[in-house]
Amino acid sequence: MTRTLISKSPGKITAKALAIALMGVSVMTAHPALAAGRTQSAPRFAIAFVDLANQNGRIIPRSQQVVAAPGNSFLQCVPYARTVSGIQLRGDAHTWWDQAAGRYQRGFTPRVGAVMAFKPYGPMVLGHVATVSRILDSRRVLLRHANWSPLGGERGQIEDNVLATDVSARGDWSEVRVWYQPLGGLGTTHWPISGFIYNTPAAPVGGTRAYAGANHGSVLSHYLGDPIGAIIAAYSRR
Repeated sequence: MTRTLISKSPGKITAKALAIALMGVSVMTAHPALAAGRTQSAPRFAIAFVDLANQNGRIIPRSQQVVAAPGNSFLQCVPYARTVSGIQLRGDAHTWWDQAAGRYQRGFTPRVGAVMAFKPYGPMVLGHVATVSRILDSRRVLLRHANWSPLGGERGQIEDNVLATDVSARGDWSEVRVWYQPLGGLGTTHWPISGFIYNTPAAPVGGTRAYAGANHGSVLSHYLGDPIGAIIAAYSRR
């Protein structure tokens, strides 16, 4: 599968918005490390996100920005993944994969901007979600996520551009190891992965399957009520 940057009508970003975004990024951005990436506390993240453009080039509405409660430095993985990916799902992380069905495209190949959906496993009973920030090669990516490594003895912190490696036997991204700061390297656990949620609307129910392999007449019947679509479909099959 071709790796592409997921973009959903990014539009243009004004100079003012870009300037504001860069002000926020100046707090958050560092040179990505191949493995260790960068870490920071949640309050600094919450302050930095003011009209910030996410990786898809869209300005994040203030209503969708992550804001920590006063005096609360703990940030869950879900609101951070929602903000940096633009994928508007809510609820516990382990529900995202099923929630995405019919709303967002899903697959088993990492793409920049996609959300990696972790299954519940061991003590991680609610699952986990992380956003792919960079593809290194066919079996290594960098992630942006929150509430993974305890930093300074505290959980609920943000880690940007940290390494995750596909360790599945078939190379299908069904199991990964993830950078764990206290170890200074990849954690030893093989975390099961449901797949990747892409910030692209799901295909209409039926889609091409409704007429794949059908004869000319059935193609036209599929477009009943859409004469222009029928003409295009018939012409494309000549």
